[in-house]
Amino acid sequence: MPAEQGPGTGGAGPQSGRVEIFALAGLPEVRLGDDVGALVCDALVATPGALPLQPGDVLVVTQKIVSKAEGAVADLRTVTPRPEAVAWAQAWNRDARQIEVVMREAKRIVRQAHGVLIVETAQGFVCANAGVDASNVGPDSGDVVTLLPRDGDASAAAVRAAVRTRLGQDVAVIISDSFGRPWRWGIVDVALGVAGLLPLDDLRGVHDADGRVMQTTIRAVADEIASAAELALGKTAGRPVALVRGAQPPLGEGSINDQLMPSETDLFR
Repeated sequence: MPAEQGPGTGGAGPQSGRVEIFALAGLPEVRLGDDVGALVCDALVATPGALPLQPGDVLVVTQKIVSKAEGAVADLRTVTPRPEAVAWAQAWNRDARQIEVVMREAKRIVRQAHGVLIVETAQGFVCANAGVDASNVGPDSGDVVTLLPRDGDASAAAVRAAVRTRLGQDVAVIISDSFGRPWRWGIVDVALGVAGLLPLDDLRGVHDADGRVMQTTIRAVADEIASAAELALGKTAGRPVALVRGAQPPLGEGSINDQLMPSETDLFR
């Protein structure tokens, strides 16, 4: 449990019963070395209704632009796949170079079947193909894949600091990406890094609507906000940043590591 949280300290969610999501306007194609924080500030200024920021606002920045700006990419033209990658790729009609990148990014392979590698990454995420992604990479599509940001919390903190410096307001920030889920088809966006909010809303010890004390309820609030933002952003519209207003997450100096379940309590690994 994060240090800022304890039984009974979790929030109750949006009190108004309303959440607004603004897909921010005008972000250009992001390239290596671009200042994501500055681009986000420009987009906030350009988006009607986004400013002034309100207490509890959350910026959701998709992983793809962060990875491209920070250089968390791999050029497949420079990759020589190992024999295991070649064999797996041939068996499942995959690009052996991309499989090689997945294997390099994997701290541990949890399972491999049906053409998918479920791995644990260096950041501690358990996900398909180490988060290596060939979609929406820009002009080098087909030759370049993006990797997960090396430190999502640091990436989120940099955007938060840029907004504070330029606009004089504090705002929570989430770095998001799409992950699959056990037992269910389809992907949802989840948080890879946070700044200015706690990723979990611990409701243990809080009374429910019937007056019963909740014993186990912990909301994955950063993931919920990331997934809600994706509904406004979409996957093909070229909108990589959203402002979520009204969700009222628990604020504080949290870390995405607070949300990662240790292997000894994970029933599925």
